[in-house]
Amino acid sequence: MAEKPQPVRVLYCPICSFPPEYCEFGPDFEKCKPWLIQNTPDLYPNLAKEANDKEAAKAADQLQSLAVSCSDGATPSGTPTSKQEEVKRLPGGKIKKKEKQEVVIEKVVRNKRKCVTIVKGLELFGVKLSDASKKLGKKFATGASVVKGATEKEQIDVQGDISYDIVEFITETWPNVPETAIYFIEDGRKVPAT
Repeated sequence: MAEKPQPVRVLYCPICSFPPEYCEFGPDFEKCKPWLIQNTPDLYPNLAKEANDKEAAKAADQLQSLAVSCSDGATPSGTPTSKQEEVKRLPGGKIKKKEKQEVVIEKVVRNKRKCVTIVKGLELFGVKLSDASKKLGKKFATGASVVKGATEKEQIDVQGDISYDIVEFITETWPNVPETAIYFIEDGRKVPAT
């Protein structure tokens, strides 16, 4: 008599609810990694190796920071003193860079004749964008507004081509904006205004 087949038992990831073989294609692979390393190390041997390397590197960093902090005057427990300064790190271990202070002016042509001049980066010099848009609109007798750009940062859109006179106006109106920090975008390249 033939043996009755048994149902196959499939293991599912509790984070993404996929079988472990398909976790890497899911939306939360980073969150799944600890579970995969613990429950299915044979499926992803690289993950287990990465985890061991990270733990070793973390232990070495802790020992090194402990040695450095002791020489800086911190307590051996690792509490920082006034001499040690905090560095902002992003989740991947990358250090957050400070934004470069520059004003970028771009002319965008629409409907073949009409164009819009976009001014980005004035806020980095302490200029209030709403006031700047009013001044630009008054000076060039045109519409100017503060809008969110493609990078989710605010920028000033001025109707018309005002790129011929805008550099002088910016440097005269806001003296803390140097002319060397103003750039035009021409043919997809950033070109200095000077």
